Order: sequence, then structure tokens, then C-alpha cells
Amino acid sequence: MHKPLIIANWKMNPTTLKEAEHLFGSIEKEARKVKDAEVVICPPFVWLVSLVAFARSGLSPKDERVAFGGQDCFWEEKGAYTSQVSPLMLKNLGCQYVIIGHSDRRKYFEESNELVNRKIKTALNARIRPILCVGEEVEDEMSLIVGEQLEKDLFGIPEAKIREIVIVYEPVWAISANNGIDCSSDETMKAGLFIRKTLTKLYNRSIAEKVKIIYGGSVTSQNAADYIKGAAMNGLLIGNASLNATEFVKIIEKVVK
Repeated sequence: MHKPLIIANWKMNPTTLKEAEHLFGSIEKEARKVKDAEVVICPPFVWLVSLVAFARSGLSPKDERVAFGGQDCFWEEKGAYTSQVSPLMLKNLGCQYVIIGHSDRRKYFEESNELVNRKIKTALNARIRPILCVGEEVEDEMSLIVGEQLEKDLFGIPEAKIREIVIVYEPVWAISANNGIDCSSDETMKAGLFIRKTLTKLYNRSIAEKVKIIYGGSVTSQNAADYIKGAAMNGLLIGNASLNATEFVKIIEKVVK
């Protein structure tokens, strides 16, 4: 059985290193006490070096309870690409994961499925696990949009690599930034089953069952357990609530009870 994978996406927050260290320290202190969940923090790029060093100070690798991830990556390993960050750089910093295809990137930067596909392949080559976000902007369009995203985002990725990818179902209409309503556990379960069915079509049932599918969309400590236990998700991608250490830790505790 999978341990729940709980991922914090801080987005473009907080705005100072001092705040970032305080937030991480508050989360890490409590998260280390939880044995039955895997916790990943995805801070802004500028805080990664300091936070990784902060996390490892005084700890041996076996004591680390919190992993790190990048919020995005470039589609090449290196080169003359001003301002970009490659998966190899993230790996070298100590990241184990990288978010790819988040709705923010698809919306504000017009990232196509083809571009997402290139990023996934480069991340896998760097031995860093992609967190692939898929989801529809309009309610009731899940199967149409998510099916197309999965087929194009995973194009050319071999069976041996697919199990390294974490897939996030992220219904854009139900995220806090859009003042959306909650996606019910029934709707989320339906989406999860559809994703596994699509993976079975693209690969096979055995591989599809090994892929972690998690939920992302206005998660709080009040509804977190519903998505894990009611909707059978393997974890959560948390945005706004991850900026409140007390709330984020409550979410972790709720899903492992």
C-alpha cells in the first residue's frame, strides 16, 4: 500500500528567506514525527539552496523526513537559456521531485502538452520524479481534457519510466484562486478511475496500478481525509494551505489517521 504523498507547492511565497526558513522549520519539526506519510516541499527556486542546507544541518541523510521538489523545470539539461533551471540543477541541489504542467504554467505561460512532454522526458533522464498536473478548466469536461493531456504529456515515455511519474488530478474550476467550489470525493474518485483506465490503455493494467495518483485543489484539514479515504487518492498537492504550517501539519495528520 502506498504511503500518502503530501506535496506543498508554495508558489511565489514567501517573499523573504527568513519567512521561508521559519515556515519550513515549523513544518519539518512536526512532519518528522509522522512515519506514515511522505512529505515534499516545493519552494520558490531562490530559497531552495538555503532550505536544503537548513534541513540537513545537524542531520544525517537517514534522518531526513521531508523531501524537496522544484516548481518547474526547463526542457534542456544545460545551455544558453537565460533565467531557466534544468532538472539536472534541481537534482544537484537535492531535489527528488519537480512539478510539471501545473495549471498556473498552462494558463499564464501557455504551456502546451508537447512542451510538458519534453520537460517530463528531461526530468526522467536526470533521475528526478515528475509531478505531472492534469485537469480541466470547466466542470464536466474531465474525460475529454484529461484524456488528451495524458496521451500527449506521456507520449514516447517507456513503460520502465511511467511508474516514476506522480500524476495530480487538478480540477482548475475547484481551486481557491478561481473561487471555485470543492470537487467532491465522488467526482475525484471518478477522475482517478478515469486516469488509471487511460494509463491502462496507454500501457497496461499492472503498470497503471503502480502509478501514484494524487489530488490538488483547495485542500484543507477539513476535507483532506475525504480525498484519501473517500476518493482513494494516493496523496495531495497543496497550495494555499501549505503556507500555514499549523494547517499543513493538520492535513498530514488527518490523512494518516
